[in-house]
Amino acid sequence: MRLLLALLALAAARPLARAESHWCYKIQANASNPCLGPDQWGDDCKKDRQSPINIVTTKAQVDPHLGPFSFSGYDKKQKWTVQNNGHTVVMLLADKATVAGGGLAAQYRAKQLHLHWSKELDAGSEHSLDGEHFAMEMHIVHEKEKGTSRNKKEDQDPQDEIAVLAFLVEAGSKNEGFQPLVEALSDIPRPKMTTTIKDSISLFDLLPEKEKLGYYFRYLGSLTTPGCEEKVVWTVFQEPIQLHRNQILAFSEKLYYDNEQKQEMTDNIRPLQPRRKRQVLKSQAPGQRLPLPLPALLAPTLTCLMAAVLQ
Repeated sequence: MRLLLALLALAAARPLARAESHWCYKIQANASNPCLGPDQWGDDCKKDRQSPINIVTTKAQVDPHLGPFSFSGYDKKQKWTVQNNGHTVVMLLADKATVAGGGLAAQYRAKQLHLHWSKELDAGSEHSLDGEHFAMEMHIVHEKEKGTSRNKKEDQDPQDEIAVLAFLVEAGSKNEGFQPLVEALSDIPRPKMTTTIKDSISLFDLLPEKEKLGYYFRYLGSLTTPGCEEKVVWTVFQEPIQLHRNQILAFSEKLYYDNEQKQEMTDNIRPLQPRRKRQVLKSQAPGQRLPLPLPALLAPTLTCLMAAVLQ
């Protein structure tokens, strides 16, 4: 009887121990840190419409409805609050900005901005373009504003409750717009630490030039952290942000996953997920013309040939 009770207690303890385990990235999971790495993430993380993905640029279909975005509040300079949440650095946007247009079904309000990175300058982005990863990836996370859709069906569509604008980051010249955020990292090395950026910056200060935001990719996917809910409309911009190498490495050098500051916060990226049958769309960039059908391309040539024959 005692043996039976012991076995029942052990069986009950196993799910509890698993529930108490916290999720983490692959680099964190080891014998002394029994956290759940990406291959053990549960909830929706095992479903079929997950993110990130590799985007094959030549296979993405041009969608003429993916026009320019309308940004509101992105130009407002502010001393933003930033925090180390144990997985990344988060800049809280306090509902100060919105985005619409760009083929989105509604207006979306900005909630937070965070980044993913690595010490390796070709391994820090979650998404990849034609198999190429970048040094970092920045996500601006927005929530759909109810009542702003073109119709009720779009307003209630669970597939796009969240709109994430994703920007790839590559090593290049020093980015002065990003420097206040980089300098704030020294004040939040450990999880749950919060600080305020000392110099006011706007969201536009962090982005590529506005005229270069017209070319992007679009697909439906998920959050890239547990529970990986499949309710995200993704916009991945082709034009990368440039940061100096030292600015990029500061994220790995200044931030830590643990309170003891023994494990540098780096490689906080989810592995690529299968695209399966999802269609990836791309915008018609400014000045770009849609490919003409073959008869339209041949018409001028045939006209010239006929004129030559008749002369």
